[in-house]
Amino acid sequence: MLNQRTDIDIEVVVGPGWGSWPLELTAEKTSIPVHVLPQILSGKNHFHWYRGLSQIVKKFHPNLMHIDEEHYSLVTAQAMKIAKNLNIPAVFQTWQNIYKKYPWPFSAIERFVFDTSVQALAGTQSISDVLRQKGYNKPISIIPLGTDTDIFYPDRNPAYRSRWGLTQNFVIGFIGRLVEEKGVMDLLDAMMPILGHDRNIKLVITGDGPLRQKIITRLKSENVGDRVIMNSWISSQDMPQLINSLDVLAVPSRTTPHWKEQFGRVLTEAMAVGVPIIGSDSGEIPHVVGPAGLIIPEASPSSLRNAVISLYHDKSLRQQFAEAGILRVRQQFSQEIVAAKLANFYADLMS
Repeated sequence: MLNQRTDIDIEVVVGPGWGSWPLELTAEKTSIPVHVLPQILSGKNHFHWYRGLSQIVKKFHPNLMHIDEEHYSLVTAQAMKIAKNLNIPAVFQTWQNIYKKYPWPFSAIERFVFDTSVQALAGTQSISDVLRQKGYNKPISIIPLGTDTDIFYPDRNPAYRSRWGLTQNFVIGFIGRLVEEKGVMDLLDAMMPILGHDRNIKLVITGDGPLRQKIITRLKSENVGDRVIMNSWISSQDMPQLINSLDVLAVPSRTTPHWKEQFGRVLTEAMAVGVPIIGSDSGEIPHVVGPAGLIIPEASPSSLRNAVISLYHDKSLRQQFAEAGILRVRQQFSQEIVAAKLANFYADLMS
């Protein structure tokens, strides 16, 4: 959305994908020049870097470099070194919301990035607090993720539900990595008695990960496989249709010593289309959801089950949460709002 401001020229560098996930570019999103460069060690958070990045930066020679990577990653150091050599001010953007001390060489990378950057961008206040705890003493601006409300909006087309075999059902959805910290096993524990009791309720699990086979085995053993639909990876273009097919989105994340929910983009996407949320109190979930859903204690399948039953039987409460979510996204998390904040950040920095 930033290209709507005629006084800002932007060029973007990305890789052809991330691990096994391919890059998705649509025609309406490519009015900004996008350079797709080979990404060495793609999918490795700390180790990846770009081949040919220096040539792109030298050719464009921006007034400011915005590095949307973590401060301990090799690619951030690569970009910062290029910016330093070309005398270009640079900022980095971080989502690290747990204080960690890194071993060498990552500690050296982090110190170099801290020393070289002119400012930092943090997705939330807790992330900003971690930066301060680590000794970052330069200005920090807080800018969240944006959701495209031209794509994510209420659209209850019956064809969407028919596509996934959800006609005439009350649908609980989970979208995310199939790992312990995302709470998907807590969701299964919560839903098994419900699915066994009421055939009108279906569960849709969308995502992939190491727990996939364990989930399939559990569904077979409980004899509820016909009431659970499992999708693996689906495209960004299909995601609005899937979310519009849900009655409730469950995000039962669990905090671990090394991870807690940093934001949860799927939360704002669901809120934008008017889907109520049931979220745990892990990390940023309560702060993102606000009045758009129910917040339950993490690692509590019984609380999750009670929340599902409550929303299942209370259509007016679901409508209240839906309206609150749509309004909240439009006021705080739309791409227009986030782009304006980012544009103002650039303008203030360059002035």
